[in-house]
Amino acid sequence: MLRLVPFLLASLLALPLALPLAAAPNQLCLVVLKAERRLELLQDGKVMKTYRIGLGTNPTGPKLHEGDGRTPEGTFYVCVKNPRSKFHLSLGLSYPTPADAARGLAEQRITRAQHDAILAAHQTRATPPWNTALGGEIFIHGNGSGSDWTLGCIALDDDAMTELYALVEKGTTVEIRP
Repeated sequence: MLRLVPFLLASLLALPLALPLAAAPNQLCLVVLKAERRLELLQDGKVMKTYRIGLGTNPTGPKLHEGDGRTPEGTFYVCVKNPRSKFHLSLGLSYPTPADAARGLAEQRITRAQHDAILAAHQTRATPPWNTALGGEIFIHGNGSGSDWTLGCIALDDDAMTELYALVEKGTTVEIRP
């Protein structure tokens, strides 16, 4: 029996550990506090840094449709990293979400095919369709945080965006709160 212990221990150590995503060490996430015009970078649930932000031209309330000037609210993931953004650097967010798709379908703003495409993108953590009446192409990008000037994006100063872009990977969770 004692001869088996080293063998069993070695075998167990060779198995990959399936840790839940939330337990992954050094996990980063972003929290946007719209009313406070602040983005927080969290690591393992602790605020590591805060950044001043600018929002859409009509920042109060959730995004409802394309052209409303609102920044969406909810939980998203980074689905695109764009090093060639016209706004310095940018991180694309997974808006619209399945909840937005359900609302859009109920309000007849989008088709069943668009609804299903949004759901399919979220199931694989891909980029959802950005060309619907719900709007899309919501980014965290550079080019200045001094005012609310975007069409619904989250704007940082370029030096802050450079720092954030280097730290954040595709798939990173982004929570946008009122």
